[in-house]
Amino acid sequence: MHKRYCTTAWVLACLAGTWGAPAAQAAAENDVPLELHVPSPDWRDQIIYFVMLDRFADGDPTNNDQGAGEFDPASGAKYSGGDLAGLSARLDYIQGLGATSVWITPPVANRWWDPVGRYGGYHGYWARDFKSVDAHYGTLQDYRWLSHSLHRRGMYLIQDVVVNHMGNFFTYGDDWDPRDPARGFRRIADAQGGMAPTQAPFDQNDATDPAHRAAGIYHWTPAITDYANPVQEQTYQMADLDDLDTDNPLVRHALRDAYGYWIREVGVDGFRVDTAFYVAPDYFADFMHADDPAAPGMVAAARSTGRGDFHVFGEGFGIDKPFDDAQMRRIDAYMRTPDGAPLMPGMVQFPLYGTLGDVFARGRPTAELAYRIRATQALHARPHLMPSFVDNHDVDRFLAGGSEAALKQALLLIMTLPGIPTLYYGTEQGFTGQRAAMFAGGYASGGRDHFDREAPLYRFIRDAAALRRTHPMFSRGTPTLLQDNAAGPGVLAYRMDWQGESALVVFNTADHDVLMDNLPTGLDKGRVLEGAFALQGTAPDIVAGVDGRVHRLLPARSGFVWKAAARRQAAVASSAEVSIDASGQALHRGDFDVRGRGPAGARLALVVDGDATRAQTVQVDADGRWSARVDTRDMVAEDVTHRLVAWRRGSDAVSAPLAFTVARDWVPRVDADDPAGDDHGRNGRYRYPTDPAWATHRPQDILGVRAWSAGGALKLELRMRKLLALWNPANGFDHVAFNVFLGMPDAAGGGTVMPLQNGTLPDGMRWHYRLRTHGWSNALFSAEGAAADREGTPVSPGATLHADLERNTLTLTFPAGALGNRDSLSGVQVYVNTWDYDSRYRGLEPRPSVYGFGGGDGNRDPLVMDETDAITLP
Repeated sequence: MHKRYCTTAWVLACLAGTWGAPAAQAAAENDVPLELHVPSPDWRDQIIYFVMLDRFADGDPTNNDQGAGEFDPASGAKYSGGDLAGLSARLDYIQGLGATSVWITPPVANRWWDPVGRYGGYHGYWARDFKSVDAHYGTLQDYRWLSHSLHRRGMYLIQDVVVNHMGNFFTYGDDWDPRDPARGFRRIADAQGGMAPTQAPFDQNDATDPAHRAAGIYHWTPAITDYANPVQEQTYQMADLDDLDTDNPLVRHALRDAYGYWIREVGVDGFRVDTAFYVAPDYFADFMHADDPAAPGMVAAARSTGRGDFHVFGEGFGIDKPFDDAQMRRIDAYMRTPDGAPLMPGMVQFPLYGTLGDVFARGRPTAELAYRIRATQALHARPHLMPSFVDNHDVDRFLAGGSEAALKQALLLIMTLPGIPTLYYGTEQGFTGQRAAMFAGGYASGGRDHFDREAPLYRFIRDAAALRRTHPMFSRGTPTLLQDNAAGPGVLAYRMDWQGESALVVFNTADHDVLMDNLPTGLDKGRVLEGAFALQGTAPDIVAGVDGRVHRLLPARSGFVWKAAARRQAAVASSAEVSIDASGQALHRGDFDVRGRGPAGARLALVVDGDATRAQTVQVDADGRWSARVDTRDMVAEDVTHRLVAWRRGSDAVSAPLAFTVARDWVPRVDADDPAGDDHGRNGRYRYPTDPAWATHRPQDILGVRAWSAGGALKLELRMRKLLALWNPANGFDHVAFNVFLGMPDAAGGGTVMPLQNGTLPDGMRWHYRLRTHGWSNALFSAEGAAADREGTPVSPGATLHADLERNTLTLTFPAGALGNRDSLSGVQVYVNTWDYDSRYRGLEPRPSVYGFGGGDGNRDPLVMDETDAITLP
């Protein structure tokens, strides 16, 4: 077993949390052995805690400010002070949460400031030396101590690595010529005055130098403008970051050498590969399996340190539309070749992330999540090795657009399905800011530490993690989907099976009580299901019926786990027959009549799509017959199959379901034009960012709004000068964020302030619902709790989106349930404005930057580029 050593004084200082660089430098050999190299775990059983080093904990304040103007905890663009020493000192907190591995952002020496983008490299992804620890994070000895501290606890270390690019040390102007790499080429000095990475061969970055061009370390290309173009994606600069030619043997050798170094010298147990989509899949055959004694692939490098199962998983930022798997297939191509040869063992489950957010946070039909789970098992050979997550450093926090109840459901889901649950730091403390600091001195911390082990979400995650660890069926088993809802939020149920053991996992994603009826557990009659976990209260034992089916009323936003016991008891049959007459007509144009049978004199509840709170009560006559009319006013999608059952409350007397569809006519309500060319802000002086896509296309210019209604549902079509989708956005459009405010007539409360936009609504309008959506988010809020710095209360179900790039339109459909199930939408007011959003609204400064707006002060001026009047529906 390989060891590294340090002085006793240094170790004691580490434990006390008082040591710094001088103590680490004083470390000597042969005193205290460090446990750097340990056998690999079974990665299926791991729970990962993901830390952004600069924002987690500050253990050594002496390394915070390196004197290059790069440090300012008041700025989200600059270093805050988190480091390796701080992380080492907080491992008790992480382990207490139930995590077994820690994934850290790249600790390597970075470019500290980019004067072009006016942003800092605190995140670690802008390397200048892949084989050195960045001075802000500490020293190599500090990193070794973190590895040792994890290993002695039985925990593991995962390092984020980059193989696609370096920092932004050069750029190209509009006159770039692929035949002449020197034309339009411009170098950019870093905060230390350097013009190139400090590590060979990556220091050969001058396109005007014939020797550098001949070496071919880089693709001499400008920034990507079309992320849907595979040539640009794999050979151009992502966000102007200098793109490495990973087909070049010199580059491949240097990257293997750099990352093998961290395995050998620090004892890293696994890698997460950033931006994997930006290199070709076959690169990873070399990265993982190269047979080169001087710089072996990661498998051999790890095996030489005693690690027989070194885990590597890549980031492929791809989110599929409902019932589509194109991105899943693309992700799978990075884990194995078409003939099945291994590449990387895993990829991050972005498609699952996208769907669970839609279902739990935005109230989309649970059938979408059931499809995603089935597809994951069918498409991927080893889904158990694919990290799953609910939020991370590149996307909105879950709580930025979802409720805490929805977050708990999403977390329980990833804890009970195949995949490695991955927790982003701060989720357990209820963070809503994407990269806020956990420590008092850091960015957006509120001046206090956030390591509260009694926080409700911390305690919940601790208990959910214990459930997973206690029952290996959740980490190693296979799911079978049992029930879902095609029409909206409601039941999602699956069974996990492993080595003869089974467990039932059930959710109600709706904000109202739902009837789970006729659930086919697949278990034999009389099998007892013992309550193992509940999001609210406890899970009482239940018994499978004579046909193995279960019926149960589920509280709003509930989640239950039942474990199948060995014992059985007598199954109770339904005491009376309840049925619905089958109808030859499955498609209805509006409300329709339904009939059935039941016990004479009984009162039955007619439950549509599981919604027990809106069930219609019917009386069974003396002949055992009943009839009713089904209300379809909030059923507006013809391609959705609805489900009706008759239920005798308080019993297991439930009919077989009746399936039907509804096609309603959308009634035009408004067609309002908006002046072209008025996208200059309220003061008329705002300017778009200097990135050419904004200036060329002016994608925030609203040309008009159309509105339709169908029952209590609302459809809005936003007509734009140009709708873009250059960054491969999940929602089908980018370079613009839409803020849609809805005022409900005769409704109490409401607000006039536009949250986070430094402004108020026009024309004296008050809003009750507000939609914020851009390429990667779609969040609906009510005005309850809203303020200038707070978005309000998340609302579910949310709106559905459809971007039509040919017509330059975005269509938003608000289901009746999202707007309070109103009988009429007459008098509803609609107001729309545009800006852009990237984890927060983009900045506004006196002068525009590459990704920032110009012409004002973003601390006080309205973040509004174009806006409509307040439009009233007749």
